Amino acid sequence: MTFTAALPERPAGASAWQDGGVEEARVRDQAARPAAERTTAKGRVRMSAAQRREQLIAIGRQLFAERGFDATSIEEVAARAKVSKPVVYEHFGGKEGLYAVVVDREVRSLLDRIAAALTAGHPRELLEQAALALLDYIEEETNGFRVLVRESPVMSASGNFSSVLNDVAHQVEHILGAEFKTRGYDPKLAELYSQALVGMVSLVGRWWLEVRKPRKETVAAHMVNLAWNGLAQLEQKPGLLTRRGK
Repeated sequence: MTFTAALPERPAGASAWQDGGVEEARVRDQAARPAAERTTAKGRVRMSAAQRREQLIAIGRQLFAERGFDATSIEEVAARAKVSKPVVYEHFGGKEGLYAVVVDREVRSLLDRIAAALTAGHPRELLEQAALALLDYIEEETNGFRVLVRESPVMSASGNFSSVLNDVAHQVEHILGAEFKTRGYDPKLAELYSQALVGMVSLVGRWWLEVRKPRKETVAAHMVNLAWNGLAQLEQKPGLLTRRGK
């Protein structure tokens, strides 16, 4: 016959943490929680793989915005996340991989904003919407814009800020091409004018990123004023005053 020693009766009001069953109670409590919410032995919340990846992307975005690609190190990314370097390598393969993910996300975010903003039918309103969409992005996603405009030797799958500007310029080109045909201008020049307009907006955006005045609506209005009124007075065959008679 086998006898099992009876456990001493737990005093009323006592918890598992008071009767020597601390580890057993902790394990039971951990098992009852979702994996993403379980804590380590030191009491920190243990992230799921997806949560850790998002955390590393956010930290990388911040560092790339502050310092650029070259001055950012995997060591600092890991230190800010309070993980070891191999964890970062496991998710992204290295600094280049992390940078590519950050840039790809920002490119998509900016293009989506601009595409969603272009809802008007009148060309001038479309220019206003595009200018405001870019300024909104600069204001609300400043770190993302800083990442895009910094020069880097690494090209992501979606490219960089130059590729964003080219995509926007192609959209503007279609708008200008239709207007040029209506007004009797050479539609082949629409590409040239679209690049000029988008270049103006992007350079003004970089300037406004640092000064933040006047307010963005005023900046957009003045950019559109220059662009639209300049387009309204286009000469069909412009020439250079300095080269006339030569």
